[in-house]
Amino acid sequence: MNTEHFKAKLEEELRVAERQIGENAAAPRREDASATESDELADKVESLEEENEENAALKARLGDIKRALGKIADGTYGICEISGENIEEDRLEANPAARTCKEHMDSEGTLA
Repeated sequence: MNTEHFKAKLEEELRVAERQIGENAAAPRREDASATESDELADKVESLEEENEENAALKARLGDIKRALGKIADGTYGICEISGENIEEDRLEANPAARTCKEHMDSEGTLA
């Protein structure tokens, strides 16, 4: 397996995720001048909830990417955390930060 190929993909994903998190933090809050006060408050709450969910997903992905880069560094990249078998290359192409093989991908969300 060409770990340099996956390392480059992961580093690019890392840059994109970090940029998106930074942009979300710097983005002005959306406001509608024609909204009533209660509508305005509801819209702000909904907007904040959406931003928080997006940021949580980005931060989780960032953690996955960093974990995968650490595995490349320590020589354990591409090994399923459940079975210990090699993760299929097509799975890694689709998700370079994958922690499990295809057989165990449904259990990946349960890993600590």
